[in-house]
Amino acid sequence: MNWKTVNKIKSTDSNVFKYVFYNDNAVAESVLYKYPTYDERTVICCSTQSGCPVGCRFCGAGDYFVRSLLAEEIVEQVRYILEDIKIDASVIKKFQIMFMSMGEPMLNLKNVSKAIRELNKLYPNADLLISTMAPDIDYADFVNLSKEIDKIGLQISVHESTDEKRNELIPFKAKLNLKSINWLGVIWYKATGRHPFFNYCAKENNTAPEDVENLSNTFPSWIWKATVSVVCERNENVCSAGERQRDIAVEFANKLLERNFDVRVFNPAGQDDIGGGCGQLWFVQDWMKTHPELAKKSIGNGREIVHSPK
Repeated sequence: MNWKTVNKIKSTDSNVFKYVFYNDNAVAESVLYKYPTYDERTVICCSTQSGCPVGCRFCGAGDYFVRSLLAEEIVEQVRYILEDIKIDASVIKKFQIMFMSMGEPMLNLKNVSKAIRELNKLYPNADLLISTMAPDIDYADFVNLSKEIDKIGLQISVHESTDEKRNELIPFKAKLNLKSINWLGVIWYKATGRHPFFNYCAKENNTAPEDVENLSNTFPSWIWKATVSVVCERNENVCSAGERQRDIAVEFANKLLERNFDVRVFNPAGQDDIGGGCGQLWFVQDWMKTHPELAKKSIGNGREIVHSPK
């Protein structure tokens, strides 16, 4: 196995497990969900980097960065989890592998692309879903790969309706602005015939009528679909699955529905007792603090793009 040790953490919610993968020089977290059984729908959120160089302010993995993961280390997360729960992937009616637990997939595109090809061979019934904040890179290879493999999906983390507010939340400088994100989605849609999603973490200060107006004016609803997420707090002492936050997400989703968007609401299970949410990563945070020789401080602003390992 490409990982030396793996810890499996149970939640009080029996529908979710956290897996923490350890090497001498890296750590990664994956999350396993079932809805409501593994046969009906299985979702695996896996990591593409150890830590993250982007530095999103809401993300517990955004403070430190170790390295990009090799393709084999990405694939092994999925293989290990499926073997652990002893399920034949071919019987799963809706199987989704999401590259969104930790790291920026597009900053490790070489290895993520290799992992996608391998996972598509191993699990041809699995949707392979990329979640990215859209760094400013050349997307031609990714568009071509998406044309070749029709299981690839694209979701872009927007989270704010203006570039000014988004820059505060995601301080990584080398990223596309909202207008350019829209054009990337249009290009991808025209090349693949599949709809891209924008992901929006709804909270008190970004769900006003002007936010709906901004999003509607930027992202045409006949091309874009929307995912509205409950905010995942990085601090494990903060309960992030409160009823009010769920209500905010649902209310904002309804406003987008009125603008003719196809909308889904995502409220990750297990976020309050095992850090089930993608931005929490409590076990990674602990590992980073105890490995200062490997964990480079990532402030996000002005950091150069991290290239894939050879």
